[in-house]
Amino acid sequence: MKKLFLTAAAALALTAAAAQSYEPSAEIKKAQQEFQDQKFGIFLHWGIYSMLGQGEWVMHNRDINYQEYRHLADGFYPSKFNANEWVEAFKDAGAKYVTFTTRHHDSFSMFKTAASTYNIVDGTPYAHDVLADLANACHKEGLSLHLYYSHLDWQRPDYPLGRTGKGTGRPTDRQDYNGYLKFMEQQLTELLTNYGRVDCIWFDGWWDHDSDPTPFDWRLDEQYRLIHKLQPQCLVANNHHQSPFAGEDIQIFERDVPGENKAGLSGQDVSLLPLETCQTMNDSWGYKITDKNYKSADDIIRLLVNTAGRNANLLLNIGPRPDGKLPQESLDRLKAIGKWMRANGETIYGTRGGIVPPHDWGATTQRGKTLYVHILNLQDKSLFLPVENVRKAVMYADKKPVAVTRCPGGVTLSLSSIPSGVDTIVEVTLK
Repeated sequence: MKKLFLTAAAALALTAAAAQSYEPSAEIKKAQQEFQDQKFGIFLHWGIYSMLGQGEWVMHNRDINYQEYRHLADGFYPSKFNANEWVEAFKDAGAKYVTFTTRHHDSFSMFKTAASTYNIVDGTPYAHDVLADLANACHKEGLSLHLYYSHLDWQRPDYPLGRTGKGTGRPTDRQDYNGYLKFMEQQLTELLTNYGRVDCIWFDGWWDHDSDPTPFDWRLDEQYRLIHKLQPQCLVANNHHQSPFAGEDIQIFERDVPGENKAGLSGQDVSLLPLETCQTMNDSWGYKITDKNYKSADDIIRLLVNTAGRNANLLLNIGPRPDGKLPQESLDRLKAIGKWMRANGETIYGTRGGIVPPHDWGATTQRGKTLYVHILNLQDKSLFLPVENVRKAVMYADKKPVAVTRCPGGVTLSLSSIPSGVDTIVEVTLK
């Protein structure tokens, strides 16, 4: 078994050296700014696991034998998949980018790859590259394409066994990370060569070895350099639940806005990198036939506002059905979000977190000298803002003036009525 470990001291030394040597290129800095301006993306967890309707972790959760699991591919035929319809719904919702699971932890590739026949073109009766269709549709409609890629693998014998997937019967005498790394590098090269412009590679699974007695050497620096070489503008993200590593261009928070850790996955410090929060519409990432616990459209809009108010993007997940259709509950929410974004998107797109930090009553976004005060929960007609350089304030919806009273440490906004609805927005002009 060839499993690459480092001593803790050596790992820290290498990380520190890499951090000092990585300087984002001009292309990356421009891409980071564009990413921050986009604010809203759609996450897609789709694979052969959707056929079982129990989410993307079903192979691990049910200890399905790795040889039996492969037979799911034999019957995978998403006859109702239409990339143009997907992208049309995403664009209508106001999303600016799409993140698609090219290969999840179950090892199945949702794209044509020469690295393995275990893929949607060579391993299913459908025999069609869905990623090619999705990439073409995104490029045609002006949506950025981001690609999720799993670092861990419950199927391949050469992947060094981590803390997950232990009950799948995978042989343990052929582990070889050198071989597995070559496989990953081949697939990353294909993804960044065969599908046009890709604006982000979104890694997941680093944490599979976070309980090892000594740090596992994932050799991320090699992968990150490859990505930046093949597409200089392509951002690198890694959902490792740690502070950013050298070579990473954005920071991810799973199921929490930056600075919160209600789900237990986001205790890391908030960095100065562009930020992204990923969250599900219901309780599941991959399609789960029994999960009807969908968040309301209003709750999702408030989440989008709160995320933007923390200077982050929202990556909102959908788990497509095995036939390739998006669940109707997801489509209904996308439609409602789109209606709100068409009316209020100016207060979200291209903004940064406002000078007034988030409070129980809501959050602020800002563009230059314009501060957008998003009131989400206020049982009063007055709101104190700790800002003294206010020139004027108006209601964003109809531009009616809002009375501004100077007081110690800031100003008080006097509203005509107690705010109601999903979000009451006051547009404040600063001096």
